[in-house]
Amino acid sequence: MEQKKMVLRGEAALIIAVIINSLGVLLMLQSGSGISAISSVPYAFHQVFPKLTLGTWTYIFQGLLVLSLMIMRKKFVPSYLFSFVVGFAFGEMMDVHELWITRLPLNIPLRILYFALSYLIICIGIALSNRCKLPIIPTDLFPREVADITKVPYARIKIGFDVICLLVTAGMTYFCLGKIMGLGIGTIAAAFTMGKGIAIVGNWMDKKVTFTSILETMEKKRNIAL
Repeated sequence: MEQKKMVLRGEAALIIAVIINSLGVLLMLQSGSGISAISSVPYAFHQVFPKLTLGTWTYIFQGLLVLSLMIMRKKFVPSYLFSFVVGFAFGEMMDVHELWITRLPLNIPLRILYFALSYLIICIGIALSNRCKLPIIPTDLFPREVADITKVPYARIKIGFDVICLLVTAGMTYFCLGKIMGLGIGTIAAAFTMGKGIAIVGNWMDKKVTFTSILETMEKKRNIAL
């Protein structure tokens, strides 16, 4: 007998993804293993130009990603603008989480725990984002849309995107500050494996959860009316 799937509203999934992804990014940084690849570029800018917060640099970077997608699509995509709004909320949540995460106790066992939790949290958050049927955080949207545009498997695009982010971060912090900052063994390991990790979590979600959203409902009603 086929197991009945749980139904989750896409709006709820998106809210959860924004909250836990921003948490995962900062928890990985707190672990001392380096910042996550998706936030390494704004982190580098924050280190070089510290007058703006990490959250502010995050949604500036996300805005550039949205613009890049429109250029690749060669057309204006209205839903991408809402994605930028979601990115703004993500940046603000990073500033909120930063108020308490930096106060967490630190020792070797706890650092390992923080990294493991952050890796899992980010995988779950991105898998939720990819299935919520709504415009999502630009750093999650970018590899998903590039995969759709190029028809290259998502895992390959995600890994390539993460590696490029790490190279930009390493180069920028080294040439501007004289040392590589924000990158650690955890960052590198996550960059080369997280694409697969997200795919595994996503496949599990596909078996257990059915996602629906107001946009999907409106589209179905429009098709029926036609």
